[in-house]
Amino acid sequence: MKIIIGLGNPGEKYTQTRHNAGFLALDFYMKDLQVINCASKFDAQICELQTDGNKVFFVKPQTFMNKSGSVVRELVQFYKLDPTKDILVVHDEKDLPLGSLKATESSQGAGHNGVQDIIDELGSQDFQRIRIGVETREPGSPIPTEVFVLQNFTDSELETLQKDVLPKVNEQISKFLNK
Repeated sequence: MKIIIGLGNPGEKYTQTRHNAGFLALDFYMKDLQVINCASKFDAQICELQTDGNKVFFVKPQTFMNKSGSVVRELVQFYKLDPTKDILVVHDEKDLPLGSLKATESSQGAGHNGVQDIIDELGSQDFQRIRIGVETREPGSPIPTEVFVLQNFTDSELETLQKDVLPKVNEQISKFLNK
C-alpha cells in the first residue's frame, strides 16, 4: 500500500492558491485514472486506486495546511505503514522558483508549517516529498510569505504549472509507485 498526500487548504477560497499546489498536483495526476471509492475519512478526502493488486490512496487533508500531520499520523498508524517507503507528500515550496520541483527522501521542514507538522506528528523527517516551486516574487519583495502563498496563481503561472511542472510531478509520483 502506498499513500500520496497532497498538501493544501480546504474550501473554494483556496482552490487556486500557491499553497494548494499539492492538491492541484493530485487532481492533475488523478484526472485520467480509474480511481474508485472517493470518500471523506480520517479528516481528509481520500481516493483509492487498485494498481497491480496494490492499493494506492490519494489524500487531501481537510485540516488546513498547518495541521496536516494528524491526518498523516492517523493513516500511518491505522494502515501500519513505513513512512520511509510508503508515503509521499506533495507540497508547495516558496524557496524554489515557479517551474521547478525537487524530490527529497529526508529533509527538514525548512519553514513549511504543514511539512513541519507532519514531521512533528510522525516524530521523523524520513519520508519522501515532492516540493513544487511557487516563488515568483522579486528579491526584496514587501509581500510576506504567509500572504504570498495564500494568493491565487496568475493565469500564466497556472499555465506554467499545467504545461511544465505537473507532468514532471506525475513522473515522480509514478517512480514512487513503482518502487
